[in-house]
Amino acid sequence: MTQAGVQDPKGGLAPVSRRVMNLATFLAQAAARLPQRPALICDDVPHTWAQLEARVQALACAFEARGLGKGDRILVHSSNCREMLEAMLATFRIGAVWVPTNFRITPDEVAYLAASAGVSGFICHADFPEHARLAASIPDLKLFARIGQAPFAQASIDELAREGGPQPAHQAARVDYDDPCWFFFTSGTTGKPKAAVLTHGQMAFVITNHICDLMPGLSADDASLVVAPLSHGAGVHFLTQVARGAATVFSTSPRFSVEWAWASIEKYRVSNFFTVPTILNMMVGDASVDRHDHSSLSRIIYAGAPMYRADQKRALDKLGPVLVQYYGLGEVTGNITVLPPSEHAADDAGMAKAGSCGYARTGMQVSIQDASGRELAPHETGEICVCGPAVFAGYYDNPEANRKSFRDGWFRTGDLGHMDEQGYVYITGRESDMYISGGSNVYPREIEEKVLGYGGIKEVCVLGVPHPKWGEVGVMVCVLQDAAQWDEPAFRAWLDGNVARYKHPRKIVVWPELPKSGYGKITKKMVYQELEKRGLLPVE
Repeated sequence: MTQAGVQDPKGGLAPVSRRVMNLATFLAQAAARLPQRPALICDDVPHTWAQLEARVQALACAFEARGLGKGDRILVHSSNCREMLEAMLATFRIGAVWVPTNFRITPDEVAYLAASAGVSGFICHADFPEHARLAASIPDLKLFARIGQAPFAQASIDELAREGGPQPAHQAARVDYDDPCWFFFTSGTTGKPKAAVLTHGQMAFVITNHICDLMPGLSADDASLVVAPLSHGAGVHFLTQVARGAATVFSTSPRFSVEWAWASIEKYRVSNFFTVPTILNMMVGDASVDRHDHSSLSRIIYAGAPMYRADQKRALDKLGPVLVQYYGLGEVTGNITVLPPSEHAADDAGMAKAGSCGYARTGMQVSIQDASGRELAPHETGEICVCGPAVFAGYYDNPEANRKSFRDGWFRTGDLGHMDEQGYVYITGRESDMYISGGSNVYPREIEEKVLGYGGIKEVCVLGVPHPKWGEVGVMVCVLQDAAQWDEPAFRAWLDGNVARYKHPRKIVVWPELPKSGYGKITKKMVYQELEKRGLLPVE
């Protein structure tokens, strides 16, 4: 528990606990203020704030009746659904810790997360019976429940809600600033996933900051669309809507439909949504974008991966000045930089900071540092480091990872970049993405950005692979635009005039699509694995 200081009669500081609002109070406040307004619109069925609050209170009572309480970890393996969000808020309410997983991962991966988090509650969607079998291997399990109808688990979320209510109002658990509320698992691009510990106090700051920097003016008259898994960034975005009483619209289908997304935006006058660049590119490139009215949109918030300039232009031409970029990691809850709509432009002359992910978020500080922790001058490339109230409490039960990730109070992101004199940050790429070819550092992001300006290329991934002579060389895997014809000699000639020779990819491969993570990101790890699988490595 964090200790703060108050003045005592002798002039010193007496330690006191730093009590903060339980995050579930956002829901209680919205329900009191807007009881009959829609909180969730799930598969076109509305659920009011009063209904959501009653369900969450009943679930909280049922959880406590099963022996769950403050500090217990509750793992939820589910695709997007109403019950998943109810379980999240009920978990917060009793002071327990929400441990959501990506519903696309395997049972073995879920077993690892359950063991590493030390969970005592397990909620599994009916669509995942193989994952549900893990319950038998989880020691000291206090609750095993399901979402939907299936021949497993003690009870469903619906049955628990009926069991827990109605009864006298449930009192939200008292929490302090550093009390955990969410284990946010990293993607595990290097090694095993790690549980970043997010706290009630930290998340209250993040939610306030999201509204301040990403969606100023957000109110109960707004509506938000869910187009990403609620287990990660979209779940944080959902909490910002709860804080302001804005409705959240989503589908329970595990397969994303672009047509459904644009139709929902029109039907519910959606004003904002959170996404990743690959999903936004898919939405902008689909013919359905022209079949539906999207004039209600004021903020499309994209993060999770770089959005290349060519893709920005296409989206701005189609949708207008509605793009908001933020940069952040799960460990900082997406809260490092912002590039608002006013600094996005379809024409290069109007976008003074093209290529930048923006400036420091309100209350946060960014520093570019060398390997020893020395702060670098503007335009010098180093590791992006950050400090401020959005930084997580550390990795759960992983002192070695914590030691490596913090230096002199700064969280080390592992991303490389530089900052200009005005404080705008430019990301070069992950430190682990950089490769050394013939003694020279090569940053894939720089090459990818240029390649997308060639024309005819829809997606691209450049990565370094081992080579007996040069140490490492680049391999480029790309996806062509519809009807585009590939002419490698012509492309190589273009490279000669636009990219330094030592940065040229040694091998170029054209695929119909690139492998993507469960969150729609193109990851170099997955592309490398696919190259190996297809027998395209090593490169001679």
